Amino acid sequence: MDMKLIAMLLMLLSATAVLGEEADPDPWEGFNRKIFAFNETMDEYIAKPLAQGYQYITPEPVDQSVTAFFSNLGDVLVIVNDLGQLKFAQAASDTARFLINTTVGFFGFFDVATHIGLEKHNEDFGQTLGYWGVGTGPYLMLPILGPSTVRDTGGRTMDYFSGISYTDVGDTLAKEAGLFAVNNIDGRADLIASEGLISGDRYTFIRSFYLQRREYLVNDGQVEDEFEDWDDEQWDDEEDDWGDDWDAGTVE
Repeated sequence: MDMKLIAMLLMLLSATAVLGEEADPDPWEGFNRKIFAFNETMDEYIAKPLAQGYQYITPEPVDQSVTAFFSNLGDVLVIVNDLGQLKFAQAASDTARFLINTTVGFFGFFDVATHIGLEKHNEDFGQTLGYWGVGTGPYLMLPILGPSTVRDTGGRTMDYFSGISYTDVGDTLAKEAGLFAVNNIDGRADLIASEGLISGDRYTFIRSFYLQRREYLVNDGQVEDEFEDWDDEQWDDEEDDWGDDWDAGTVE
């Protein structure tokens, strides 16, 4: 990562420390809704049809193996962020998980570690920044990538330039793009069955879900429900599936 990028990130993160105290989590709602409408159009005509086609031709065991493969690649970033948050016991567990799934699980295509009691964790640079007190900043809808915040956008940038993202397995830009596409199509396919659970205004519902999910992850489950348009009971059975796909960057 070059010095100009580091300086830009430091400026961005300094701003989030102030913006994180905003009472309104979505002061850029007008702009965000325009990007959301663009993403919805892209989803309707490109992402969802591709996901439906993928789902139609892919047997369930193969689909599960593809999901497990990308989850295993993502565990490298998880381990680094475990250490960044001083979660040393969790880092040891996640390291063991990665080694077992990479070897016994045939490069992660089979999630052996979960079956022997090694729990899957989700950590990223956005959460690590939150751990060290960087404010959330305003909600931000990104083109193609979907919901984020100013802090999480900085975290995503750090993920990408870290050199240990799942796309870094590819040694050319084309291979990196292919990995990104397959992971996102796989994740989008996994969400099709849950789409009917979204009620009311889609933008507001997805914003509330995203913000509450991120607060939950940053605080390791110790959160208060501050989003009045969120229905906990409706999502008890589906939250983990949606959350995992959001953490993988596959939800718009």
